[in-house]
Amino acid sequence: MIKVKLFDQEHEKDLELQMNKFLQKIDEKKLIDIKYNVAAMQEDEEDQIYCFSSMIIYRT
Repeated sequence: MIKVKLFDQEHEKDLELQMNKFLQKIDEKKLIDIKYNVAAMQEDEEDQIYCFSSMIIYRT
């Protein structure tokens, strides 16, 4: 069976830690792909919000 695991963080280092923690739990041979995306939104004139997200596709 193919599954996906979704991740979403405001900081890239938090995303990295969360993904690495999950990847330690699965067999490397079962990893199919990793998708990555960054979105930036203007909150007001001074602040910008970032959204770092990823999807790990793997076999169970």
